[in-house]
Amino acid sequence: MRNVQAKPPTPGAAGDEDAGERQEAGAGRGRRRFREAGLTDSDYAALGEFRRAIREFLAFSQEAAREHGLTTQQHQALLVVRAHAGPGLITLGELAQSLMIKSHSAVGLVSRLEERDLVLRKASVEDRRVALLELRPRGAEILEAISMRNLGKIGRTAEILEGIVQTARRLDAAGRLKTPRV
Repeated sequence: MRNVQAKPPTPGAAGDEDAGERQEAGAGRGRRRFREAGLTDSDYAALGEFRRAIREFLAFSQEAAREHGLTTQQHQALLVVRAHAGPGLITLGELAQSLMIKSHSAVGLVSRLEERDLVLRKASVEDRRVALLELRPRGAEILEAISMRNLGKIGRTAEILEGIVQTARRLDAAGRLKTPRV
């Protein structure tokens, strides 16, 4: 004799008129639980679109760097050197910190950029142990070409960026955002 387990009735099946209502009520509780967190379906959609846009931008930027014979990290290093707003030139240690890499990795990275005449490394007048970095004209030219292309891509995805910023501002104004400690 076979042991046959009864299947639960399908919603709307004869003899179980309340099943569909119970399923809808259960779905409502689940949705309510999400809404209590302060996020809507469109909030999650905005986050998903934003994440996709970031990944597309990074791939796009990586390809632009590759077209100029650079690695992504080399491109980022050029950008950090150019964007440095401090008094004077950026130090090799500041570059390492900004790229979140070890000092010895930054030394190798800068050496490769120097070999290509993209940056100039020189000792600080105040402390000869400190290496200062300066963008060379060829490095500035390549960085500008990549940056113009990247800004064009960002401009085309501005709607996605605006949507995620609006979502974040709305949740922040409602006191619902948890800001991570950096």
